[in-house]
Amino acid sequence: MPKTKRRENVVLLLFALCGWIFCAAVMGISMALTGENNALIIHLLLGPLGFSVLSLTYFKRHAYAKPLFTAIVFTGFVILADFIIVATLILKSYDMFTNPVGTWIPFVLIFLVVLLTGNFVSKQRNSGT
Repeated sequence: MPKTKRRENVVLLLFALCGWIFCAAVMGISMALTGENNALIIHLLLGPLGFSVLSLTYFKRHAYAKPLFTAIVFTGFVILADFIIVATLILKSYDMFTNPVGTWIPFVLIFLVVLLTGNFVSKQRNSGT
């Protein structure tokens, strides 16, 4: 793999990692302050919002990957990190994946905000605005 392509992939994955860390921080702080149910709602709202800001920055500064691929990578990274780090290593249970508000809805929203943000920035760039 050429050095440039490797760098582009690393940047893409670092943005995904930052998004996952943001979501983990939101969940951890919210759980400590409000309890699990409120934390899930806060995470449901702030997680996709954080990814919209991250993806806006990614697409404006880098845009190495197309919006659909970026949305797949960001969302896939979050799912994989939640599966390996949170469920397997921390909770030692996969019960979190039975709660749509805690996992599946945020995953879908993250995918959608990244895709829509990427498409929006691409259209702006192509129209010259």
